[in-house]
Amino acid sequence: MHQRSIIRAALLSSLALASCSKDASEKPYAVEEVSLAQVSADLAAKATTSAVVTKAYIDRINTYNAALNAVIVVAPDALEQAAASDKRRADGKALGPLDGIPILVKDNIDAEGMPTTTGSYALTENLPAQDSEVVRRLRAAGAVILGKTNLSQFAGYRTTGTFSGSSVGGTAHNPYDLTKSAAGSSSGSGIAMATSMAAGALGSDTAGSITGPSNVNGVVGLRPTTGLVSRRGVIPNTELQDTTGPMARSVTDVAALLTVMAGTDPADPRSRDADVHRADYVQALDRDSLKGTRIGVLRGLRGYSEAIVPAFDAALDVLKARGAELVEIPQGALEDVTPEALTAEAWNFKHDIAAYLASAPPAVKVRTVEDLLAFHTTDPRESKIGAQYWEEAVAAQGGFENPERVRLVEYIQRKAGPEGMSALLAQHNLSALVAPAGGPADVIPDDGIVRPGQREKGAPSLTWHAAIGGYPVLTVPMGAVDGMPVGLSFIGAPWSDAAVLSYGYAYEQAGYKRVPPEAYKKDVKPN
Repeated sequence: MHQRSIIRAALLSSLALASCSKDASEKPYAVEEVSLAQVSADLAAKATTSAVVTKAYIDRINTYNAALNAVIVVAPDALEQAAASDKRRADGKALGPLDGIPILVKDNIDAEGMPTTTGSYALTENLPAQDSEVVRRLRAAGAVILGKTNLSQFAGYRTTGTFSGSSVGGTAHNPYDLTKSAAGSSSGSGIAMATSMAAGALGSDTAGSITGPSNVNGVVGLRPTTGLVSRRGVIPNTELQDTTGPMARSVTDVAALLTVMAGTDPADPRSRDADVHRADYVQALDRDSLKGTRIGVLRGLRGYSEAIVPAFDAALDVLKARGAELVEIPQGALEDVTPEALTAEAWNFKHDIAAYLASAPPAVKVRTVEDLLAFHTTDPRESKIGAQYWEEAVAAQGGFENPERVRLVEYIQRKAGPEGMSALLAQHNLSALVAPAGGPADVIPDDGIVRPGQREKGAPSLTWHAAIGGYPVLTVPMGAVDGMPVGLSFIGAPWSDAAVLSYGYAYEQAGYKRVPPEAYKKDVKPN
């Protein structure tokens, strides 16, 4: 069978892949709730092999994915990658701590051997000729690229409501309560981390797409400083805000992934300063890093509710106990820029998606947002989802020089930058800011649309400000509301990723201990 047919069958089937180790006598490895760091240590100690670990993760995907729709496809060569890692270790040529570690990547990130669909049937033939830069770096470190995770279609830039999942991947379900949302757009990566379907995962973030799923799935996620990680080979929404970032079950594991992911890529001009700022983020973690810091406390942002106040106040008590001085930031210090940012995004999506699709394989028939909209109107699998944002992008005329776009971009970058969080950090002499990452997960309505997007002025959005200003945002579990996880977000100045990770690590070590989900296991018999 032709390779493309094999991949298409894997994509659209129930992930019925061979998942047996070559050596059936090898001792099984229980991966549930085992950290990336522990898997790495066990591989280094020869307590297990990458083939056994990879098989264990594939077995969990085959067992639990049907109820969750976290994973779209498992890499056909996952076990071959693992075997190659085991040979390197046997020959004394291990590539580093990530060698043999299975990692899932969001399905808007190019990885050879699997289509990059961004959840749409319009792109099922989009077989990239080369890896994205971030996947290339992971492979160079020896990681096993295990498969692709589900997402909000086109990373959320499609409908004014939030669609829970995608046409290709199905509706994404929260593992703590299958009736509730896993948020977006990196929903599959969040679910997969919560349920131990891999040691780590990649998400992407335009305005909260890592923060949201980390918040409601009880995992750790980092939106890095924009430009620290290359965006080459990632289906774009807007070059002004997009970034890729790591997700895992601990800050240490996120730091280990970022250490490999970060760096300058000539193909992404925004990353030109990344090598100057990159670090060994694991070595930078310090459980005493909060001592002597001044942490600004943000309240009243979009998604803030009385239900999360007890968990947030408890988290603040931990920060104080670890030596931080808390500074309450007056409400109204930030302005809501979401309506203007969404309007400006139409021009960028129109330009940036065409630039990505220009190099897609000949089998991909869509090349512009106009082509996507036409596909949407004629394919019944796609037309059930709204396409309001695409309609806005089609209507965006005049390119980047359009005076309205110029005005909007200047406004949002000023309000989110020098007059936004940068101003707060400077005026109050702050080391970082903290805020609730959001509320608990919403119930998924029958049509899969969680809520309409906000286009009127309202409470300012933490994630939109961070995305426009390019700030790093780390989200860690901080508690639960009626059994559903909620997270705490740390925000720092651009290029302060190491410090932000260290603050989150100090909180994680002393604060709320993550409670793994159990609801997704109900009525499912493990293999």
